[in-house]
Amino acid sequence: MPFRTFFRSILLALGLVALSGCGINSVPTAEENAKARWADVQSSYQRRADLIPNLVNVVRAAAESEEEILTQVIEARASASQVQLTTDDLNDPEAIARFDAAQSQVGGALSRLLVTVERYPELQSQARFADLMVQLEGTENRIEVARNRYNEAVQEYNTTIRTFPSTIAANVIYGSEPMQGFEAREGSDVAPEVNLEGLGGDEN
Repeated sequence: MPFRTFFRSILLALGLVALSGCGINSVPTAEENAKARWADVQSSYQRRADLIPNLVNVVRAAAESEEEILTQVIEARASASQVQLTTDDLNDPEAIARFDAAQSQVGGALSRLLVTVERYPELQSQARFADLMVQLEGTENRIEVARNRYNEAVQEYNTTIRTFPSTIAANVIYGSEPMQGFEAREGSDVAPEVNLEGLGGDEN
């Protein structure tokens, strides 16, 4: 191998090592991890949205007089479905806040519904209703776990792009911007309580 070619190879190898040390790999790795955790958040919220129509139908069949609260749940779900976020929006605090507010309205409407159905023991005795309540409780837990993991990934990414030497690649190569995590809500560390007492009997 001619000396000049060998020398260029050495320079190229050194350059790659230097770039690696400047965050050429760590920045996109942290970004992709945060985006993956965001996908988990969306999946968890979608799971809750998918449960709502079945829950509404079961409650409506046993408690027709509660149409107002059922309508509120349906409308909250519909409104939340209109607030869509892509990974390109994750550095926009206002977009995250709109998404969070819409999902909070769904959670609030569901909480009011659960309080309402306590007046209907015949509904609570249905196996189908009991199954939906178990699924809903599990989904609320999944949502909280997914949000926390997303926030952790965002913190890791934001720290990476601000810390030397990764900040060199973040600014010079990728033009990275900080991502926005979820703000903690009051009581967000506790999933909504679902009263399962007396549930699990045969369906009427």
